[in-house]
Amino acid sequence: MSRLLALLILVIPGAISALGIKLMRDTLFGHTIKPFSALWLQGLSGFIFFAIGLYVLAGFILYRDRKRNQVSPRFRKR
Repeated sequence: MSRLLALLILVIPGAISALGIKLMRDTLFGHTIKPFSALWLQGLSGFIFFAIGLYVLAGFILYRDRKRNQVSPRFRKR
């Protein structure tokens, strides 16, 4: 059960990041998707989705590695 929960914790932010990349790609090629009225808004939303997904994934990995004491000294808690 805990492995399934860990998988969900990693898949959901990964999907959010993938959506952000797709939105930024569509902005680059000039394709507007329905909920967005302007390309700049779509690009900004894509960047925010990507940043949030990456932040959650990196935080989860850092937390797990700190718990297992596998990080370099500069990332350890003081």
